[in-house]
Amino acid sequence: MAKPDNRADNVEKLQNSVPNTIENFREAADYLDEHADEISATERNTIEEIKNEARHQQNT
Repeated sequence: MAKPDNRADNVEKLQNSVPNTIENFREAADYLDEHADEISATERNTIEEIKNEARHQQNT
């Protein structure tokens, strides 16, 4: 049997996701700055996507 849908903590989870995303953005930017010449294009694109997603979430 499926569990009932409990959304009681959704606001708290969403509020926590914003600071977590900002921290991930900062870590990604720092990593890219320090290791840009050592990572592959695929890894670089992934980091850029993380940065873009963080920017998007900061603007909403």
